[in-house]
Amino acid sequence: MRRLGLPLGRLSDEALLAGMATGDPEITLAFVRRFQRMVFGIAIAVVGDLQLAEDIAQQAFERAWRHAQVYDTRRGSVKTWLGAITHNLAIDAVRARKATPVSPEDLDALLGIVTRTPEEWALADEAASRVRAAVADLPLEQARAVVMAGIYGMTARQVSEFEGIPLGTAKTRIRSAMGNLRTVLGSERADHD
Repeated sequence: MRRLGLPLGRLSDEALLAGMATGDPEITLAFVRRFQRMVFGIAIAVVGDLQLAEDIAQQAFERAWRHAQVYDTRRGSVKTWLGAITHNLAIDAVRARKATPVSPEDLDALLGIVTRTPEEWALADEAASRVRAAVADLPLEQARAVVMAGIYGMTARQVSEFEGIPLGTAKTRIRSAMGNLRTVLGSERADHD
């Protein structure tokens, strides 16, 4: 199981993705093994159902294989790209299970999102970058808790169960992370004003 004189486990993420695109079964297996925990973790965090998470993980790897040729390193790492694919598939699965009609009063807000200007999107992207950087600076357990609660919409009880920690610990991690983020992002805002 060696390619280019390197063990498959030592190939870069980009090299594994490129090799997977060629259909090489050994490289594909190495790619899946490298990312299977992350992909399944994202899927289970979003959908909360083992079987559905397994299906989503499989779909994510299939989609990565089909679109490996169009992966662009300038738009993010392979890990980020694959994580986004997984997250989008999981969100689609949740939406399909919970299809709710939109009330007419909510249409104006939805139309505002669709018709945003490029300047508004750029400002939103800049704000998202600052939030990502602030989350990355948190202690790992706080970052995990706040991402599960804030991005994946998990309750403190679900975070507790998923992480295998007491409910009070999950609440403390979420609360501490939110306080740290408010402090960091609030000071950044004050510096820009």
